[in-house]
Amino acid sequence: MLIGGGQMLNNIITNYPQLAVRSHSANTPRLRFRGFTAPWEKKKLSTECNFSKGRGYSKSDIQSSGIPLLLYGTMYTDYKTAINKTDLYSSFKEGALLSNGYEVVVPASGETTEDIARASAIERGGIIIGGDLNVIYPNKSISPYFLALELTHGASHKHLTKKAQGISVVHLHNSDIQDLRITIPSLPEQQLIGNFFRSQDENISATEQQISKLKTMKQACLQQMFV
Repeated sequence: MLIGGGQMLNNIITNYPQLAVRSHSANTPRLRFRGFTAPWEKKKLSTECNFSKGRGYSKSDIQSSGIPLLLYGTMYTDYKTAINKTDLYSSFKEGALLSNGYEVVVPASGETTEDIARASAIERGGIIIGGDLNVIYPNKSISPYFLALELTHGASHKHLTKKAQGISVVHLHNSDIQDLRITIPSLPEQQLIGNFFRSQDENISATEQQISKLKTMKQACLQQMFV
C-alpha cells in the first residue's frame, strides 16, 4: 500500500534533505538521493546472479555451541534485512553450504505467499545455510543488501508472491527467482539506499529498546508506589 501523498513527501524532504523528489517513471523512483539522475536499469536475475540451495540442516541439528547456523524458520521468527550473526549453532557436516558474506537468502517454503516473499543479505562468511533456503549470489554490480530490500519491498515482492505455489504450505523455487527482472540503479546509489535504510533500522531498534526500558520502569514504579 502506498503511504501518503504530497504532504508526506514534504515531510520526508524536510527530515531527509539528502533526498529529492523526481519525476516518477517506469525506470525512475519518485524519491532519489541528490546528485543521481540516470535512469535505473532493468536486469534479469538469471544473467546477474548465480543460485544454490541450503542443505541438510534442521532444528534437530542445533547445538549449544559450534558453527553459526541459519535455519529458514529464523527468517519468520526474527526477520532482518541483513544477517551478521545468528543465535543458533551446529557442527559441520559433509556437503554443508557455508556463507561467503555476499549472498541473499529467500525462504523456499512458508505458510502464506506474503510471508515467503522476503529476503535477507548475509554479510558474514562462515555461517551454515540450512535447508529450505534459496541462495542468490549476485555479481559485484549488485549490492546484496539492496537486492534483499528490492525482493522484500520493491516491485519484485509482488511478482514473487504470484510465483509462490501451494495451499497449506507454499513453495518458492530458485527458478521462480531467476525469472525476475529487477530495476536497479548504479552500485553507488544502491549502497546509499542500503545505508539509508540500515540507519533507519538501527534508529528504530534503539527507540524500541528505549520504549521497553520505559515500560519496565513504569511497571516497577506502579508496583512500588502504592501501599
